[in-house]
Amino acid sequence: MAQVTLPIYNELLNDFSKLENLPEHAHIKEKRKEGLEIFKTLGFPTRKNEEWKYTSVTPFLQDNFRTNGSIPVSYHKFDVKSATIPGLDAYTILTVNGKLQPVSADLPSTIKIQGIADAAQDASLMKYFGTTARIQNAPFAALNTALFTNGFFIEVDANAVIEKPLHIIHVFTGEENSFVQPRNLIVVHKSAELTLIESIEADASSRVFVNSLVEVVLKENANMDHYILQEGERDVKLVQQNDVSQHKHSVYSNYTFSFPGASLIRNNLQISLDDERTETHLYGLYLGAAEQLIDNHSMVDHRKPNCESNEIYKGVLTGKSTGVFNGKVFVQQDAQKTNAFQQNNNLLLSEEATINSKPQLEIFADDVKCSHGSTIGQLNEDSIFYLQSRGISRDAACALLVNAFAFDVTDKIKIPELEHFINEKIAANIPTTNNG
Repeated sequence: MAQVTLPIYNELLNDFSKLENLPEHAHIKEKRKEGLEIFKTLGFPTRKNEEWKYTSVTPFLQDNFRTNGSIPVSYHKFDVKSATIPGLDAYTILTVNGKLQPVSADLPSTIKIQGIADAAQDASLMKYFGTTARIQNAPFAALNTALFTNGFFIEVDANAVIEKPLHIIHVFTGEENSFVQPRNLIVVHKSAELTLIESIEADASSRVFVNSLVEVVLKENANMDHYILQEGERDVKLVQQNDVSQHKHSVYSNYTFSFPGASLIRNNLQISLDDERTETHLYGLYLGAAEQLIDNHSMVDHRKPNCESNEIYKGVLTGKSTGVFNGKVFVQQDAQKTNAFQQNNNLLLSEEATINSKPQLEIFADDVKCSHGSTIGQLNEDSIFYLQSRGISRDAACALLVNAFAFDVTDKIKIPELEHFINEKIAANIPTTNNG
């Protein structure tokens, strides 16, 4: 197979033999073997794979990488304060190259946070680990399952309401090429509520390929707001899969913001509505610049009746950047009374920017209300002229119009300090001319 020629391929296979001797629970060992076999069958994806048609990962995997246990977890060169959100009152947690750092003692007793390795014998972890992740046709998720070494396990007790957001700052650092594979599991029990903000940051010297997998389980009547902020230097590559399972009356809201910097961002967001009367909201905003590639793949699987999903993704692309949106909504035969909406809108601020947009519906039920759509355009010159006629400069006019374009997403943010922070990020990344 072609992927064997990549230096990292054999290195990863060698890593698996080292992990086999770890004193892990039999369930994890079994999942590791399953993941390895799937990865060996699939290999690294190429453009021949329909799901990776517009995203070639081979150029990003040509170098030699440090993997697993050989990756340092020191963060003395990184100023964690630069990743904080001004004015936000939150519980702050830090991970370094996937490894959970000591957790503050002021966390409520109703939420438990452990390193994934420390929780290896935890009954709750064993009950849920690997049950939500879709790895059969997902080579990177299968690889993570086989070879993860760090990550965290979060569990929120039934009926608990975590009053303040939990802000997890993921720091990735390393002057040598590093291939990092964090594995995270979040379980929110019956009638509990959690707001989670994840900030992905990297220092200027980082040369990191991050392959992460997150499993989220929402039990009956649970509620989770999940914010993901993605930034990084040019030598940072991010491949992230988030798999979510929802039980009856649960509500899951995901907000993904991808900013200029990292040369590759690939998000796989997969939601399974596994019970009746669940509610799902997916909001995304991606700002591409230079030669950056931002690829958002989402899948919402309606399996039971009387469920609702709503998805709005917006992209602003400048320079020679490329954006990809591939959204799928499945409505299974039993999922009558489904209400599903999906929309992707894009602004191209450069003649060299590219977008590939493909919203999709597959409906096997007959009593549903579903719609989808996609638009691609540029800033309206008449609107720019109108604003300029009111004494506003062209650059300021363009900034106002881009912020208005993003409003459908940013207005959904429920935390004022975070909304302000995101709006400032948008303004800082709008080009000063309307040609990228």
